[in-house]
Amino acid sequence: MALKNKTKSASQYGFFTSKKIQALRKKISFYEARVTLYKDYKEERTLEINEAFQTKINNFLAKNKRLLLTKKYEHEDLEKQFNQTNKLAIDKYRIEMRRKFRIKREQIRRKIKRLRKKDVSQELIAFYENKIVLYEKFYNQKTEEYRNIRLLKFNDFIIKNQDFKLNIEAVDKLEAKLTKKNELFTIKHTKKRDQKLNRINVFCDKKYKKYQKKLESLRNLFEDTMANIPSDNILLAEDVVLGVENLCMFFGGVKAVNDLSFTVKKGEIFGLIGPNGAGKTTVFNCITQFNKPTSGQLYYRNVLGEVINLNKVAIHDIITHGIARTFQNLEIVKEVSVLENLLIAAHRQYQSNFFEHALGLPILRIEEKVIRRRADKILKFMGLSFYRDWFAWGLPYGVLKKLEIARTLMANPHLIILDEPAAGLNDSETKELADLIRKIRDEYKCSIFLVEHDMGLVMNVCDTILAISFGKKLAIGTAKEIQKNKEVQAAYLGVSEDE
Repeated sequence: MALKNKTKSASQYGFFTSKKIQALRKKISFYEARVTLYKDYKEERTLEINEAFQTKINNFLAKNKRLLLTKKYEHEDLEKQFNQTNKLAIDKYRIEMRRKFRIKREQIRRKIKRLRKKDVSQELIAFYENKIVLYEKFYNQKTEEYRNIRLLKFNDFIIKNQDFKLNIEAVDKLEAKLTKKNELFTIKHTKKRDQKLNRINVFCDKKYKKYQKKLESLRNLFEDTMANIPSDNILLAEDVVLGVENLCMFFGGVKAVNDLSFTVKKGEIFGLIGPNGAGKTTVFNCITQFNKPTSGQLYYRNVLGEVINLNKVAIHDIITHGIARTFQNLEIVKEVSVLENLLIAAHRQYQSNFFEHALGLPILRIEEKVIRRRADKILKFMGLSFYRDWFAWGLPYGVLKKLEIARTLMANPHLIILDEPAAGLNDSETKELADLIRKIRDEYKCSIFLVEHDMGLVMNVCDTILAISFGKKLAIGTAKEIQKNKEVQAAYLGVSEDE
């Protein structure tokens, strides 16, 4: 056993001392939540105010830019617009004249053909042939006249707009005016933003210092109280977060867990493996108090650095000590959205009381804003932002597995227990899960206790692996040590009768 260093045991506190320690824990938890709340609220409001004012400034600048571009288009593109219209009108008129000429020419050719059959004089035929030439000249002349008319119109247009240069100067003046207006608007609203940010900073800093001072006082009182309690025989090394000693869990005559001992270190990914029915999930249920152990001790070092006996903690208080878990079968609330699933997981983080909720006081709104922001950050971290407002019902299985892990992160975990997280996932999803487990450990500075049948995942991510069979320990060590262990090989692969 790696259990070392003496600490305090709640079983030796006595009734009144235990109540005092429990009350101190609750107060420390409350003030820690308040300190974190106002720190996060300051960050959230700063971001929100900056975004709001920047959007307002950008909208104003965009509106003035559109106005300027419209004026420039009206004044600078008049000639271009008229030229385009003029060309289209001339082309249309020329095509119409050409069509009329072809109709006339066809009519005259048919008449000439009839006259030749009647054997009339050549002079009459020559007259009609000359008429075709005249019609062609006539239509070409009409086309040229129309072009000249359009040109006159264009000249009239230029004469009417001979103040064109003055208009361009007016646009330049408008541009200078709008530029100045933009600068004044930006300065004015930047000043307003700074004033608003200053008020928020003063408010949050005042609250933060107030609660921080009370928190430090309570921590000192807690340390003094614990220092006055005699040490007992609970031993847990400083780098250990969970110690399991001689754990037994019997269901009638079935020994699901039998005399199991191990420790999980801080910041470690600890793997628990074994064949089906080996008692892996039962170990998890004992740690989280879903099952009360038949015998044995479960020691846990909480966020305060205090070692507590989990056997004496109520099941609904396990989460308050920083232990969060997932289940083999998905326990998602499918009738609500992905975001709401995370908010449900954060219900123990609300510190506002009944009256503050009933009256809708500012502290409640601050808590809701901060907790929603935390949920959004976790969704982004887990790659679930796309599904934020989707109902959980009908989402892919891999997404729901991620969502269940995301819910554990909402509880500010010190120890995360994952029960077969890769079950039902394909190879690419399992590889992504391995990277995600490491990221969670590094980002949230927590220990991870993992049960998994996918040996590739276990060997890839776990720092330490414990193999059990029929509730008893077979071996514990690194991935290479476990792979070479003959007892583990026999438990998984069996042994031949010859052996």
